[in-house]
Amino acid sequence: MSDINEMNVGPRWYVAHTYSGYENKVKANLEKIIENRGLGHLIFDIRIPTEIVIEKNGDTEKEVENKIFPCYVYIKMVMNEESWHAVRNITGVTGFVGPGSRPTPLSDEEVEALSIETAPQIKVAFAVGDSVEIISGLFEGYSGVVQSISEDLKNVTVLVKRGHRDMPVELETGAVRLLAQN
Repeated sequence: MSDINEMNVGPRWYVAHTYSGYENKVKANLEKIIENRGLGHLIFDIRIPTEIVIEKNGDTEKEVENKIFPCYVYIKMVMNEESWHAVRNITGVTGFVGPGSRPTPLSDEEVEALSIETAPQIKVAFAVGDSVEIISGLFEGYSGVVQSISEDLKNVTVLVKRGHRDMPVELETGAVRLLAQN
């Protein structure tokens, strides 16, 4: 790998490929190596792109962290022999992304497009056509069928049976919960 030193173009983002489920271990081990060997001048940042998804079911919300790109760890580093060996020899790392054994830095456009920091996304536990129970508000205690869900997932329209007809009622998604399926 004598041509690694020739690749040094200053700190750039590189992508290390890992075994499935090893992303956090690789990050922790690399942080220890940086501290123990004093490599802070070569390896600047390590990120595992994740997104926080909020799953809603009635009044219960659960935050779930999902890896956006499983099996990949992003490392901002100066590429030379020492930094290459430090990353490459960590248990769980299979190599760098690039042709053959030649690590390829991400372009500025790719770094921007692969935005690592994302806003939490809301996910509801029901879909159009599901039976739900209204758990708060004027229609509390009623049940109905989901007619539509707003694009931002903040509101839901439920068809509530009133007498002999169905009445559409618009509610916040937190005001309904999925009825248990039998």
